[in-house]
Amino acid sequence: MLLPIACSVESWPDDSLMLNIAKENNFSETAFTKENQDGTFDLRWFTPSGEIDFCGHATLATAFVIFNYLKVEINEIVFHTRFKGNFTATKSEKGISMDFPKFALNRIEVNQEMENAFGIRPVEAYKDRDVLCVFDDEKLIHEMRPGREDLLKIGGMCVAITAQCSGKYDCVSRVFAPDIDLYEDPVTGSTHCMIAPYWSQRLGKKEIDAFQDSARGGELFCRVEKDRVIISGNAVLFSRSELAIR
Repeated sequence: MLLPIACSVESWPDDSLMLNIAKENNFSETAFTKENQDGTFDLRWFTPSGEIDFCGHATLATAFVIFNYLKVEINEIVFHTRFKGNFTATKSEKGISMDFPKFALNRIEVNQEMENAFGIRPVEAYKDRDVLCVFDDEKLIHEMRPGREDLLKIGGMCVAITAQCSGKYDCVSRVFAPDIDLYEDPVTGSTHCMIAPYWSQRLGKKEIDAFQDSARGGELFCRVEKDRVIISGNAVLFSRSELAIR
């Protein structure tokens, strides 16, 4: 699974510079990390439109860089974040496992804006930072082409659609983020902190194997605990470079 860009810095650049780097990368997220004296790492995430509170797949990219190129001798990383507390990332049989906070499942009324956006009415809807719309046919998830303006009327930083799978995965999803100028996100670890708890509750199982059906696609192996979601995945190296910051 190809992931966003992870940048290691010795000291924090100005926020405006990090935003400009994210704009230049023009990828869904660019993560910036800085090692602390105690061996922990600070972590921040930027989209081309600004800093965001939490990004799972950019965390995976950062952990991959640290484990493989910066601190190859360690098996666990502690990340300090500005908005979501501390995360840990560990090497595991499934690649890299990350310990994230679980999103709430606040049920909301299915409304006309949702039906207008998707062309069919969801059977259920929930809201935390993101909005989760549940459908009863996995084929619908693949076929939907919601308009950006219609998605904006639903609210939430991200709008996720999901359905149960009949094959090797427990669920399928897609995630749209027009609120941060990103039509569709390829793989969204943060929103699976809402998707996985929903399917865990509905299917009565702690471990949820999820597939995000974007054009690129991605697998997420999730385990739901009391107030945490452990998400595991793999990364591959696309390129290495040095930032020419003046």
